[in-house]
Amino acid sequence: MTDAKPLMMIVTGHSGSGKSIALAALEDAGFYCIDNLPPELLDGLLQIHQHNPLGEHGIAISIDARSPESTLQTLPERIRALKRQYPGWRVQSLFLQAAQDRLVARFSETRRRHPLSSRAHTLLQAIEHEAALLSPLRAQADWVIDTSHTTLHQFREDLHRRVLAPAHAGPVILLQSFGFKRGLPLDSDFVFDVRHLPNPHWLETLRPQTGQHAAVRDYLEQHPVTHETRAQLRQFLDLSLTAQTRTDRSYITCSIGCTGGQHRSVYLVEQLYHDLQPKFPLLQIRHRDLLPESIPS
Repeated sequence: MTDAKPLMMIVTGHSGSGKSIALAALEDAGFYCIDNLPPELLDGLLQIHQHNPLGEHGIAISIDARSPESTLQTLPERIRALKRQYPGWRVQSLFLQAAQDRLVARFSETRRRHPLSSRAHTLLQAIEHEAALLSPLRAQADWVIDTSHTTLHQFREDLHRRVLAPAHAGPVILLQSFGFKRGLPLDSDFVFDVRHLPNPHWLETLRPQTGQHAAVRDYLEQHPVTHETRAQLRQFLDLSLTAQTRTDRSYITCSIGCTGGQHRSVYLVEQLYHDLQPKFPLLQIRHRDLLPESIPS
């Protein structure tokens, strides 16, 4: 990290979305980490760090629904106040989220108790209440990462790319493939549907392969609609990303989806990366659904 200012990273989000994993990754990166710090102590923690630095890069604090509701309601304004009062710090927030069905599955698999279960009759009610309670924090977050269909490796990679990457001129751009059958990537800025392309899944020899294989690439490129789609996406992304890089955005996520996230979307992400990377050197790619396992809760 090249910014001379230390960073206070406030990690919030849905229970079961991976906050403990995020905190562990930040600790590995040189942050002094505290789990579930009362928000009232944030100001005092910054003052302590100024006289006796706690971490190499700064401080990371996890704050979740275990805090009193009245405290959570005032947390967005408290964060804004810290940014004004401590100009020598970068005070930023990371919000983690996951789809409701994934959260239910994670709590069921681990048999963990939701922190709001005592205030609601069912797990689903607790998840819904927490989402409503935390919505103001999501709205003002500097980073939002959805972990619904993310592996542990991908999640750590996201953190390093978006939060821990060195400062560069312009935002980091992620181009990712996904399968609609596993749900939309909710942290996307752009979503493109390419299910109109011929589907290699229906050819037995191509079914076990992916869009990274030459045989799948050759099959798709036999069809004019593939070249037309690639050209139109390239033109749109070139225009839009050029405009976005002139803003103060930290990252941009462009998602391309087909049915299973194995063939058509993977192929297009690979080809568009080849087309766009010379102009956008911070462009990165990820294939969300080539690995089947989900992030642990």
